[in-house]
Amino acid sequence: MSRTGEVRPRTVIVEDHQLFAESLEIAMTVEGYDIHRLPVPDAAVSVPQLVASVLRHRPRIVLLDLDLGSFGDGVRVINPIARAGANVVVVTGSLDRARWGECVWHGARQVLAKTRPLNEILAVVRRLSQGLPVMDTTEKEALLRCWHEQRRTLHQQREHLARLTPRERHVLSGLMAGQQVRDIARASVVSEATVRTQVKSILGKLEVSSQIAAVGLARAARWVPPEDHPS
Repeated sequence: MSRTGEVRPRTVIVEDHQLFAESLEIAMTVEGYDIHRLPVPDAAVSVPQLVASVLRHRPRIVLLDLDLGSFGDGVRVINPIARAGANVVVVTGSLDRARWGECVWHGARQVLAKTRPLNEILAVVRRLSQGLPVMDTTEKEALLRCWHEQRRTLHQQREHLARLTPRERHVLSGLMAGQQVRDIARASVVSEATVRTQVKSILGKLEVSSQIAAVGLARAARWVPPEDHPS
């Protein structure tokens, strides 16, 4: 119960930055919120297990970090927590608006950068506790648009990468590992001219103009070189 006698909603904090989590916990406790801070999940914790740990406290509001150490991406737990009726507020160090849009698409009510003043985070929690909106339609649509555009770009990049032959995939893998054309040629027991021809083909299929751009595209697409053996 707050200092004014008003009952504050139960809130769960899932945050791997201990100092930031403690600051949130102290500030919200002073305001009278019923706070539960969960231990940082590790890689052994599954998504259903983390969701169950959160919902066990029957929170009305969940303050969730996205980068949860060895557990990985916190976006995976947004939807099941939101579907259970809790208001998810993502508080993250990421400034990637496409990633923010993904959070909103999964059901987050608001996404805030950790660099924002603590009072702004508390203001969002207050509005949610009062049943008030915390994100206007324009901002929500802008974030969703960023995410959809990123997905479309990612799909196009992966389509381009799928055009590569096994040999070209092998060469691109070498470029991503920082190898020079001569190193790839030596390891593959072919001439440098052959590898340069393959690089030229890679650039054409990926629709880029340099080896650096090809590597950047592959990394942006989160491409993992297949474990095939080029003939």
